[in-house]
Amino acid sequence: MAGKADLAPDPTAIGEVSSPPFVRLPDPDSLFARRAARLRTLASVSQLEPYLRFVAGLFEAQQLVATQFGPAEATDGLETARAAEFGMPPIDRAKAADDDSLAAMFDRLFAEAEMIEKPKSAASALASVAAAHRAGRRDMANAVFSGLLPPDAVAEHIYVWAALQVHFSRLASRLDPKAVKPVADGICPACGSLPSISMVVDWTGAHGARFCVCSLCSTMWHYVRIKCVCCGSTKGIGYKEVEDGGGAVKAETCDECRSWLKIIYQKNSPGADPVADDVASLGMDMLMRAEPYRRGGFAPLLAGL
Repeated sequence: MAGKADLAPDPTAIGEVSSPPFVRLPDPDSLFARRAARLRTLASVSQLEPYLRFVAGLFEAQQLVATQFGPAEATDGLETARAAEFGMPPIDRAKAADDDSLAAMFDRLFAEAEMIEKPKSAASALASVAAAHRAGRRDMANAVFSGLLPPDAVAEHIYVWAALQVHFSRLASRLDPKAVKPVADGICPACGSLPSISMVVDWTGAHGARFCVCSLCSTMWHYVRIKCVCCGSTKGIGYKEVEDGGGAVKAETCDECRSWLKIIYQKNSPGADPVADDVASLGMDMLMRAEPYRRGGFAPLLAGL
């Protein structure tokens, strides 16, 4: 697999963008079902089909759990205002991780995941995390929050991440989008987690705008293009893509912090989902292993590949 030379910064059709919103909050009622459907479509033409179908099954399990638990309680307006005053995201991850309902959500997600066709290693990891006590699961949740998974227990942490995603997407969906303010480069303004990827969208009223995607709560926030998501630099930004990739997925590289992050172009890939298309474009990750950059953000589903 060959990589193309660095591309010139891709120009944004500024005239098409009409004041995009700062955030787009997740809709847990349909988020994971759409993601699963997209991944099954991608799996049908991929050499990664067995893994992609397993992940699609995990997304479907997430959707079942999200539906079973229903909407989360609305976020306290005073707490949101206080967080904004101090430059903090409105969702406190430590507090949310101590929610008693999360224990039940873990159990429900792990039970649903048992029904997915999976390799023996994934089944063993599921049995291990399902048997873990609350303190052990909290330790794994903290690892997910840090964006650093232990190499010898990636699969166990992916199951924990999947349950946390349901929990935090429910919390984020109840925020007032007007009350969510920027926090820092490379940080989700809703929950403070790392982004997994960014996407240039083709939405009405936001054509050509770039949004980062939270790896935990799935909130999307507007972020200007030709700027490093990880460090905020506008210097030394370059783009690489897999040969004959069609321009749908590129690696945005930064010579200042030596990081890279995938960027998906929805116009070139209608129906693209940031998480599904990230997993399905493993070829980009393989290509970038030969480059002098580290992948920024957090993409747990690709951590062990």
